[in-house]
Amino acid sequence: MDSTSTPTTTVANTKEIIMEIPGFVRVYNDSTIDRVQDTPIVPPTLKDPTTGTSSKDVVISENPLISARLYLPKSIQLQSQNHRVPILVYFHGGGFFFESAFNQRHQNYINLFVSATNALVISVEYRLAPENPLPAAYEDCWEALKWVATKTEPWILKHGDFDRVFIGGDSAGGNIVHNIAMRAGVEALPGGVKVLGAFLSHPFFFSSKPIGSERVEGHEQSVPFLVWGLVYPSAPGGIDNPMINPLVVGAPSLAGLGCSKLLVCNAERDMMRERGVLYYEAVKKSGWQGQVELFEVEDEEHAFHIHYPESENAKKMMKRFADFFTQ
Repeated sequence: MDSTSTPTTTVANTKEIIMEIPGFVRVYNDSTIDRVQDTPIVPPTLKDPTTGTSSKDVVISENPLISARLYLPKSIQLQSQNHRVPILVYFHGGGFFFESAFNQRHQNYINLFVSATNALVISVEYRLAPENPLPAAYEDCWEALKWVATKTEPWILKHGDFDRVFIGGDSAGGNIVHNIAMRAGVEALPGGVKVLGAFLSHPFFFSSKPIGSERVEGHEQSVPFLVWGLVYPSAPGGIDNPMINPLVVGAPSLAGLGCSKLLVCNAERDMMRERGVLYYEAVKKSGWQGQVELFEVEDEEHAFHIHYPESENAKKMMKRFADFFTQ
């Protein structure tokens, strides 16, 4: 037998990017995902040192796992037992594939929001794509709203005003608000609870046909187009599915929105600003019996209020939300 031997070559499995949206997400062939813009997860706090807002986490459903972070305003501690505040079920942004109700960015924003608006907030931790593609997030957020309406959670039962139930969200969360409001128009919530109002901040709407500032070369390679393909690859109609394009031919009538008042918030430098304006105008023309208003902040970009919640324009938005809850 030959004393020499042939060396064995081992080919290591190489980790390769199979899908990328630069600046946002990388998906690898081993199923791992880098969410580039995520901020750290932080725990809830009893009496935040800056705002006095208290928060805690709750599990809404074990299967699928749906949870939320609840926030109580400082003012609750100073009022009588009979004092009740508006209830806001909030859906965070992040393109349906990143961000969290439990991360530092949204914790900071909601603490300030609660302090400014004196509302009880339920910030929903819904499942993210691409591990859980849409419509998972829509289903989770609907289940969360139903859970609130059951009136079983002590903080909500003790301090919430069920005659003033609102839904709201930013970016993808604003998109979720629209879809949940449409569902509330055809499905009853437990206990006869109604959604009084909804606000959509810089809502993520899009379509196959570019409008306004979208009219640049490479529309199909734009970030919103790529994001929708990542988060809902099986969407009937693709980017013209009514859930992302509520104005497409054949979409359910906006007259069916299941709330009494609606606030659409835009930022002047947001690339999807025109989508928000068209949505607002379409609601007005739809025959919907509620009250709709457009609120626009000048010289700001998409979701600026989440990234810079202590800015003057973010404070103006919070003041508008406070008025929306009480008017």
